[in-house]
Amino acid sequence: MSNGKSPEDERPIEDVSQDAPDDVSEEARPSVGHALRQARIAAGLTVDDITTATRVRIAIVHAIEADDFAPCGGDVYARGHIRTLAKAVGLDPAELLARFDAEHGGRPAPTPAAPLFEAERIRPERRGPNWTAAMVAAIVAVIGFVGFTFVKGGDDGGNEASVAEGAQPSSGESASSSAKPKKPADPKPEPSDSAIAAAPADKVTVKVSATEGRSWISAQDHNGRLLFDGLLKQGDSKTFQDNEKVKLVLGDAGAIQLYVNGKKIEDDFRPGAVERLTYTKGDPQVG
Repeated sequence: MSNGKSPEDERPIEDVSQDAPDDVSEEARPSVGHALRQARIAAGLTVDDITTATRVRIAIVHAIEADDFAPCGGDVYARGHIRTLAKAVGLDPAELLARFDAEHGGRPAPTPAAPLFEAERIRPERRGPNWTAAMVAAIVAVIGFVGFTFVKGGDDGGNEASVAEGAQPSSGESASSSAKPKKPADPKPEPSDSAIAAAPADKVTVKVSATEGRSWISAQDHNGRLLFDGLLKQGDSKTFQDNEKVKLVLGDAGAIQLYVNGKKIEDDFRPGAVERLTYTKGDPQVG
């Protein structure tokens, strides 16, 4: 690419040859910019040709050839441009850089390694209180306290119905006996007078025993909350208690013996019959 001028048109009036004798004084040697311009013209290249080959802008090439290095943006960039242009026109970059350093106060001193790494060293970040962890710990503590209160309240009987699974009306039977597997046994004897007297008068207590075989049963309290829904094997029993009433559904009523408030229910349930029963406080009356 050409700007319309031939290399000969840009040849300087005073042509100082690079192959000057050794006795030529230092002052007589061409400057850096003048040497680059002479070499470019001698090589038959225009400024546009140099810009295309080196990617150095036209304005900077003209400025360097005029020994104006300010547009380069500093000595470091100027040295880089000089090295690039010298290679493009066939000159030795080292000789031109030496002259540039002599004319501009010498080669810049290398940056010490210690300050450089000191500037890039990551300073320890000062951490404040970890409020997120504190909030999580507080939430866990609150949940644990609420759970403990709920479980403790359930152990004390609560405000609604309580279920004593596997408990016997007899006061002498241990609580651990319900955890042991039971073998089919003969029908349980009727509750003793002490067991009848132990039934609280302000609640309704219903005991369901599978004496004649297995049966599916379902029990609810007065609010309709499900207390039990499952199969009783022969010999198993369940006891349910509520402040007002207990609702029962017996899948095979003929296999079940009921005790309400400590008293045996003498109803003659048929085998295989489904019975829906409701018991309240007071005498055992079917609701």
